[in-house]
Amino acid sequence: MQEAEKAPRDVPPVTYPEELPVAQLRGEIARAIAANQVVVVAGETGSGKTTQLPKICLELGRGRVRRIGHTQPRRLAARNVAQRIGEELGTPPGALVGYQVRFQDTIGDSTAVKLMTDGILLAELQRDRQLSQYDTLIIDEAHERSLNIDFILGYLRQLLPRRPDLKLIITSATIDVERFAEHFEGAPIIQVPGRSYPVETHYIERPADQLNERDQQEDILEQLRLIRDGYYGTRGDILVFLPGEREIRELARALRGEPGLETLPLYARLSQAEQARVFNPGKQAGLRVVLATNVAETSLTVPGIRYVIDPGDARISRYSARSRIQRLPVEPVSRASADQRQGRCGRVAAGVCLRLYSEQDYLQRPAYTDPEILRTNLAAVILQMLYLRLGEVQDFPFIEPPDPRMVREGYRLLNELGAVDRGHRLTALGKQLARLPVDPLLGRMILAAQSDGVVAEVLVIASALAVQDPRERPADKQQQADQAHARFRHPRSDFLAWLNLWRYYEEQRQRLSQNQLRKLCQREFLSFMRMREWRDIHRQLSIACRQQGIAVPPLASVSTDAGDAADKPGTDGVDAVTRTSRAANGAVDYAGVHKALLAGLLANIAQRDEGREYLAARNRKVQVFPGSVLHVKPAPWLVAAEIVETSKVYARTAAAIEPSWLLHINPRLLKRHHYEPRWQKAQGRAVATERVTLFGLTISDGKPVHYGPIDPAVSRELMLREGLVSGRWRSPPEFLRHNLALMEEIADLEARTRRRDILVDEEALYRFYDERVPPDIFTAAALARWVKRIPDVDSQLKAPRDLLLANDPGAAVGELFPDHIDWEGVSYPLSYEFDPGGERDGVSVTVPVALMNRVPRHRFDWLVPGLLREKCIALLRALPKATRKHFVPAPDVVDAVLPVLTPADVPLREALAQALSRRGGARVSAADWSADALEPFYSANIKVVDEQGAVLGEGRDLAALVDRFRDQTALEVSATGDAGPRRSGLLRWEFGDLPAQWHFTQSGMEIVAYPALVDRGDSVSIELFDYADEAWLSHRLGLARLLQLGLSRPVKQLRKQLLRGNENQLMLAAAGLERDVLVDEMLSAIVLNASGLWGGDCRSESGFRDALSEGNRLLVSVAQDVEQIIINTLRPLAALRPRLTREARVWTEAASDVEQQLADLLRPGFLVETAPASLAQFPRYLKAVEVRVERMPAQPQKDAQCQALLEGLREPLEDARERHSGLLLCSVEAARYWLMLQEFRVSLFAQHLGTSQPVSEKRLRRQWQVVEEALRGWN
Repeated sequence: MQEAEKAPRDVPPVTYPEELPVAQLRGEIARAIAANQVVVVAGETGSGKTTQLPKICLELGRGRVRRIGHTQPRRLAARNVAQRIGEELGTPPGALVGYQVRFQDTIGDSTAVKLMTDGILLAELQRDRQLSQYDTLIIDEAHERSLNIDFILGYLRQLLPRRPDLKLIITSATIDVERFAEHFEGAPIIQVPGRSYPVETHYIERPADQLNERDQQEDILEQLRLIRDGYYGTRGDILVFLPGEREIRELARALRGEPGLETLPLYARLSQAEQARVFNPGKQAGLRVVLATNVAETSLTVPGIRYVIDPGDARISRYSARSRIQRLPVEPVSRASADQRQGRCGRVAAGVCLRLYSEQDYLQRPAYTDPEILRTNLAAVILQMLYLRLGEVQDFPFIEPPDPRMVREGYRLLNELGAVDRGHRLTALGKQLARLPVDPLLGRMILAAQSDGVVAEVLVIASALAVQDPRERPADKQQQADQAHARFRHPRSDFLAWLNLWRYYEEQRQRLSQNQLRKLCQREFLSFMRMREWRDIHRQLSIACRQQGIAVPPLASVSTDAGDAADKPGTDGVDAVTRTSRAANGAVDYAGVHKALLAGLLANIAQRDEGREYLAARNRKVQVFPGSVLHVKPAPWLVAAEIVETSKVYARTAAAIEPSWLLHINPRLLKRHHYEPRWQKAQGRAVATERVTLFGLTISDGKPVHYGPIDPAVSRELMLREGLVSGRWRSPPEFLRHNLALMEEIADLEARTRRRDILVDEEALYRFYDERVPPDIFTAAALARWVKRIPDVDSQLKAPRDLLLANDPGAAVGELFPDHIDWEGVSYPLSYEFDPGGERDGVSVTVPVALMNRVPRHRFDWLVPGLLREKCIALLRALPKATRKHFVPAPDVVDAVLPVLTPADVPLREALAQALSRRGGARVSAADWSADALEPFYSANIKVVDEQGAVLGEGRDLAALVDRFRDQTALEVSATGDAGPRRSGLLRWEFGDLPAQWHFTQSGMEIVAYPALVDRGDSVSIELFDYADEAWLSHRLGLARLLQLGLSRPVKQLRKQLLRGNENQLMLAAAGLERDVLVDEMLSAIVLNASGLWGGDCRSESGFRDALSEGNRLLVSVAQDVEQIIINTLRPLAALRPRLTREARVWTEAASDVEQQLADLLRPGFLVETAPASLAQFPRYLKAVEVRVERMPAQPQKDAQCQALLEGLREPLEDARERHSGLLLCSVEAARYWLMLQEFRVSLFAQHLGTSQPVSEKRLRRQWQVVEEALRGWN
């Protein structure tokens, strides 16, 4: 039925409470309404304007067919006002007077006066742009200047000219009412006086010397006590204004136990039961002290208040467009707010207002509080304006135009949500958002939930975020409340705690009566009304979703076991519910839910920075709110429902997220930075490393991406330079293979000749390709297609040799710089590098590891013909100056001696020294050159490779490499199918002649091994050795064992007789030697000396028989000589040891040196290693030791000097002996040096005993050079 066709409603007679000030002016007000389309009614709270204006309109005949719409800022006020007007008219609730708030609607056809929140009226604009159901609109509490009120008044200014029948009444406290009148072209203002008593105002300013000593709480406590004690006269209830809940809780704690005062908190999140204590006072033990936020300034009238304590500040919500933070700073209130607070105490009797600041401070404050439109995000308003096609925000007739920065921020947020495009046009998604009765952020979550199938879960969370938190924390039971709510926590997400709470509540709701459910909520510290409100908004959102075609599946139910357990006696209901919640958590698509949440909360992401601090979008520093699960266990990345600044900047209601999810939420917002462009051979294209940021936070870094579409020009240049010129191409086409081979050939010439002027520079080749390859080709695939498509293009891209040659290298390069060195039937490959300072600079020789036992020790020292001359010149220039001056100019001298220098396996320095010495002018020795006289490239780099050619090791010290790979140069004789000369269990020579070398083939390469006898104790065997020196050592001991086996009878007799007797036993004990070990060594030395094989290498069967015969003949006499030498050597030790022990207490270093000498002389194997002639000198060496010990106390300084000299001469030999086992036996030069050292000791400490040969420090050093040269080719 159309409005005009409806029957007029019956309205009962209207009466007015005469005590209300507005009743006194009802005639004036009625006349103003009748005569004007817009009327402004200003009056203090309590003047009756809210309840009496609708009745005046009814008397004027308004609301008969259409309705009188009456808006309130808050739902509670809408319900209470509707109830009060209905009572005064004598009509039942929901009849003539009804109300509609979110989720509650008592409006019927008979309703003439409709109370509602301003949000309800805004929502109706979407369905009814003309507001055709109303003939009168009363916008109450307009002085609050909320965003909704300012938008409604702006819209009505546009609508009223089109609806001349529509009356508008704006009611306000006496705050800036002229602004409303001006907005509506000079609408009349009717001032209604309040019904208040006189208020005495006191300004209480701290003395200057106490400003830093007392805080606000102490000031309030002091004033409360003064009021209680009657300081200001008649006592009465007190209203204290505080900035927020925290301050209220702190002051309430401070007032505990304060006699004569009953504390009552009052703030928006307070439970209904606690609010009832404030508005319905009963019997009380003392003065009521109501601790309230600024909610009590105008919105709610607290009865019975006589005193107001006003500290002068409040938390004001302000949105920062720059930081995108909803701040809640504590600010000084405006003069208008201060006056409103003052007016709270003059309602029942004369009142007292105690302002805790100076009057001058009051007078300097701003007149009014900034309207909400100047301090909040405008995204929701802009969205609705776009949807309603109301034009641009800056053109809309707001009472006060919003800050352009706020407008831009609103559009920016809508753009992030995908609701508008860059041209500020509404998108299809934006139209969907506008139709959802919820904040755009929450609506965006719901729409995004469709893709991951989590609409049911996100609806629960979004509706929770749209209401006040139903979890209550009474000031006196906070710990119990936290324990009760802990069961709903999710370890990673505060959002999923809502889901757990919802499931639990729904389960209980289905099994309990409403009364039982109320009691349960009370026990669980849950607000029953807010839980219902949550359900109502969830239902409304579900309906709105279905209307838009969004499927809303039922939320997965939870097992009822937990709920049953909660009521069973003797069971732990909390644990049961916790277990159920955890089970439910497992069923939630965590990623899907939080991806949907991110769609609406993208600006609230944060990355952990340091400690507990996070870096949020746009470089904001935030911390996780203490009540969050992430406060205890921080996550690397999080998303928060809101970022709010109070005492700190907090991220509230947070959850852990993966940064990879952010890549797909709104790709338009991502900023992609590309760096390090490079050619990727495997992909055949240029790639760059991509860093993806969102609001300044790096969410992805390090991913290589195709750079061609990003920068084709740079990609093409990289393809030409890195791909074609440098040859980094996976499957080179024919032209490129040709060009690369030619370049490699020429580059090898440069490496051999150590020049950089033969191959053209890369720029020339780049220009060659750049002139021929089309500009739109920048990948290998595109180039291949082009080459295949165009005839003869392949040949056109082949570079001629002349193009690549900058200079002619000469015709003799191949001879001067060969590809290999041939030596003893083996061809050693050569490679060249010209890389000064590089590891492989110069010539590299490749040696298979299997050939390391036969590699020439000095041949590679001669390098190649093209470098030999330069090396010799460098050697001449490295000679000492006194010698060098005889060989100038160096190049001419080298040219003169080069014809006599033929590469051989001898040290080049020795050969060059001999050639120079023969030439005359000065004598030159190899020792004249220091080891590091030349640059490294003048020494060949040896590359040791395995069978597959893989480099196992390399370096320029051949001896070190041979030693390093000694064990790895394995002889796999079994691989030849022939055991060769190997034998075991031999007791006599019955295997014919034993060759010195054994050749066989392994892996296609000829290998040489060295057969030798091996001593097995009661027999000998024949084994193959990798190295000749190892074979020589083993063969000597094997010969000694085989001789003893051949002379078993006399040897057995000698074993019994040698070193027998008590005297000899004492002698051995003093020397620290065991007879059996020493005798066994003596027998080896005796048979070798007697047979004449000590210094020889017997390999023939006949030679061994002759040696065995000679040994049998001389065995006894040689044994007697050796025994006597041992006795003469060891006998002095019996007297020397005790004395040496005594001297060691004073002359520690000298005694230690003597002990080392004795240990060296009598080392294990000394009899076998020492030549017979040298062994005869041992008694003299021991006598010299005895003389040194005797003289040590008398000449300690001389002894120390001699010892220091010996130390420098002995150390190099000891180092060499550590590197080479059996050195003194295998090296004649090293054995000679050792004997010279012993003789030098005699000359230093017992010169009177004489020496067996001339000896001096200089001679020793010269001999060591000979030893070093001999050891150069050692394994």
